[in-house]
Amino acid sequence: MNIIEVLTGKDNTAAYQLMLKLEKESNDSELYYEHLNDFIGMLKNKSSYIKVRGFRLACAQAQWDSEGIIDKNIDILLAMLDDAKPTAVRQCLRALPKVVQSKPGLRKIIMKKLNGMDLSKYKDSMQPLIQKDIECLENI
Repeated sequence: MNIIEVLTGKDNTAAYQLMLKLEKESNDSELYYEHLNDFIGMLKNKSSYIKVRGFRLACAQAQWDSEGIIDKNIDILLAMLDDAKPTAVRQCLRALPKVVQSKPGLRKIIMKKLNGMDLSKYKDSMQPLIQKDIECLENI
C-alpha cells in the first residue's frame, strides 16, 4: 500500500483513518519520517483536506527531524494558517505543539506568524475558537 496515494486519494474516510494511524504511530516511531517531504508536498494540493493531512503528518514527524526538513520548509507549513477554512486552520494549530516542543529554534518564527494572523476573515463564531488555539500554543 502506498500511503501517499491513500492520503491523497478520493476515499476521504480511508485517508482520514490512515492519517490518524500514522499520527499515533509517529509518537513512538520514526517509521514515517522517510515520507516527510511527501507530507510537505501534500500542502501544494488544491484540497484543504489533503493539505491538512499533510500538515498534521509533517508536524507529527518533528521529533524525528534530524535533517532539518521542517526548518527548511517552515514557511510552507505556516502558510496553511492563512487557509480560508477556519476548521483547517484549527486543525493545523492543534498539530503545531509537536513542532514547538521538538524544535525550539522555530518557536520565534511560529509565534510571529501566530501574532500576525488576521482572524477577521473568519465568522464571528470561529474567531474566539481560533484565538483560543493560538493562546494554547503561546503557553507551551
